[in-house]
Amino acid sequence: MLKLIQVLWPSFLVAGVAEIVFFTVVAPRELYLFGEPAHFSAIATYSIGFFAFWIVCAASSLTTLFFQRTSNEINQSDSI
Repeated sequence: MLKLIQVLWPSFLVAGVAEIVFFTVVAPRELYLFGEPAHFSAIATYSIGFFAFWIVCAASSLTTLFFQRTSNEINQSDSI
């Protein structure tokens, strides 16, 4: 549970900052999806953007956690 919190909480904070910065520069009505204008409401666009940023940030945190394992953790066998 601790590792889950270590991944999700910082990624949540960074996703919030990334969304603020991104949508300060780009208006939701100016976004295109597969070459066509995205016809979503502003709230839907902000929500989708936030969760997309959160997934990317969580993947980054998970990768960091994965590479910080010690050799004992990697070689440890859980079989009985």
